Amino acid sequence: MGSEIIIVPVLFLSIFGIFYLFYSTRNKERLALIEKGVDANIFVSKNHSSMFIWKIIILNLACLMIGIGTGILSALFIESLLEINNGPIYPGLIFLFAGIGLLVGFKISKNLE
Repeated sequence: MGSEIIIVPVLFLSIFGIFYLFYSTRNKERLALIEKGVDANIFVSKNHSSMFIWKIIILNLACLMIGIGTGILSALFIESLLEINNGPIYPGLIFLFAGIGLLVGFKISKNLE
């Protein structure tokens, strides 16, 4: 009974630990570069802006959600058409159409670049 209470703090501490490790390591690398006299701006990408990355993320997320919705609707249609009561039709079609949606989002993102 008590182990369920521990899950939430462990989850938050794990996420905090990952971000802390990422930012502290990045800071140490940049300080080492500055000590050697190298410009620390080599980590900043000049080709991509942060707005462009957010557009790609939103596009891929939208294609994923469209794929999941299409998978649910097609599973409902096939279930009622073939009169299947129990079976792996829902998870199978949801994952199939979600994968297709991600693939379409990737292709569209590739064309945007």
